[in-house]
Amino acid sequence: MAGSRFVTDLRRRDPHVPVTVFGAEPQQPYNRILLSNVLAGVARPEQIGLVEASWYAEHRVDARLGVAVTRIDRKARVVHAADGSVTPYGTLVLATGSTAVVPPLKGAEDGLPAGALPFRTLEDCRKILELAGAADRAVVVGGGLLGIEAARGLAGRGLPVTVVHQAGHLMERQLDPGAGKVLARTLDRLGVRVRLQAAVRALRTEGEGEERRVVGVELDTGEFLPAELVILACGVRPQVRLARAAGLAVERGIVVDEMLRSVTDPAVRAIGECSQYGRTVYGLVAPAWQQATVLADLLSGADRGARFTGARQITRLKAAGVELAAMGDSRLGDEDPQVEVVQFSDPARGTYKKVVVREDRLVGAILLGETGTAGTLAQLYDRAAPLPSNRLGLLFPGLDGGMGDSPARLPDAATVCHCNNVSKGQIRACWRQGARSAGEVAERTRAGTGCGTCRDAVEDIVRRLNEQQEAVPAG
Repeated sequence: MAGSRFVTDLRRRDPHVPVTVFGAEPQQPYNRILLSNVLAGVARPEQIGLVEASWYAEHRVDARLGVAVTRIDRKARVVHAADGSVTPYGTLVLATGSTAVVPPLKGAEDGLPAGALPFRTLEDCRKILELAGAADRAVVVGGGLLGIEAARGLAGRGLPVTVVHQAGHLMERQLDPGAGKVLARTLDRLGVRVRLQAAVRALRTEGEGEERRVVGVELDTGEFLPAELVILACGVRPQVRLARAAGLAVERGIVVDEMLRSVTDPAVRAIGECSQYGRTVYGLVAPAWQQATVLADLLSGADRGARFTGARQITRLKAAGVELAAMGDSRLGDEDPQVEVVQFSDPARGTYKKVVVREDRLVGAILLGETGTAGTLAQLYDRAAPLPSNRLGLLFPGLDGGMGDSPARLPDAATVCHCNNVSKGQIRACWRQGARSAGEVAERTRAGTGCGTCRDAVEDIVRRLNEQQEAVPAG
């Protein structure tokens, strides 16, 4: 996703610079964060593409899809590819993303058996759907963001699903125990069983050779969970094999500076999940696309002062029947005398809301079940802006004097689409230029084309602008 955004942004700024793209996956670039929608059956694979099949030819980009780069020769400034080609470069951009973590499990020493697979690519998604049609039960190993999205997608197709998670609550990196408990209860109502503080120690299989297939998982307690489909959602790690073999500085990711240059070789840049700025590897789409835009500005000369100095990360869960937004240090509690915590929990309704405040600034938040104030909180968090005195307004729309009861009432400086960094003012400007629907705004600004959770906000803003225009008397 980072590489695709960089190429399209670069072409917008410079239609002539020669560009060659290598991609190991044979498909056109697609929105990986919408794979859960494909799994759930609410989107088709062709609907999550980032560019049309004809885009590369129309924009004179040499796209070699399905061709992996096997080696980087920094001294000669060439890349060697799996098809035997050797391609020179002036600037090399690494946007190799991440790979799924497959834990060392008994029963998978010689590779995963049929019926067990990760959930990372569109091909993974297609295989899961094919297997799900013949399965009676599924187990998802891992209760993080991706595991929950996969489990909910399968449950939505009527398949009984159990999530096995080692930690004491779901999504422990983003949620506190209270929110994790409410989320587990919500998932249970949606047909997803959750097993916490449990680890899978082995895949139980039947058959031999190519006929070997999974029939369930064994837990560290000795318990056996039968399943014809096992999805491994055990996290991801940056794909840095090429970079490390080429002698580039690699810690968790490829270490880069503010201009996204490798600290080892300024002719090599890195963006997205494979890059590391400071001590952080950004695993969400918004920072990756921000990096892509900064790099396109730098390499095209459109803005030679552009810099990437870090990004605040906001997590959205994209699963039917579950609304969740989390940001910042949301796991903090009021045991810290410098921290103020305001929270509300209604497990029966699947609602949990929490804001964490330090020195009158929002430093963390969780909204589960009802996310009506998510846009307001994201704006306050992004800008480190002073908070309203009525803290309840941060949790409940309509209790803040109109601040967050509608996206249309946000200030123009507020960011509406965090994936694409589109502000309320940019949407208004787009409307003034003739865009009269959310779809037209999306075509011009990309608002709503990332994770999709801001689409309702974009529609509300455009609808209010249209209503205001209709209310103005002619003449």
